[in-house]
Amino acid sequence: MYLHLGSETVVNTKNIISVLDLESTSVSKYSKEFLRIAQEEGFVRNVSDELPKSIVICEEMGQSVVYITNISTKALAGRIKKRENV
Repeated sequence: MYLHLGSETVVNTKNIISVLDLESTSVSKYSKEFLRIAQEEGFVRNVSDELPKSIVICEEMGQSVVYITNISTKALAGRIKKRENV
């Protein structure tokens, strides 16, 4: 099953490690450090030009990828649940 993250970006739900609210996540110093390192190492992919709301962490081909999307965690969770019920 696949999840649309915005623009033309789709990920396999089997590859998703975590879906995080950006506002809540950016409060923690550990989360900030994780995002800073991921950005420096080239693992971050911004999939929207709009205000970011969520972070989706995936493992693709043995490597972590951090997607930043304007879709809320609630909407992403709803999309996943809807697809599971099909």
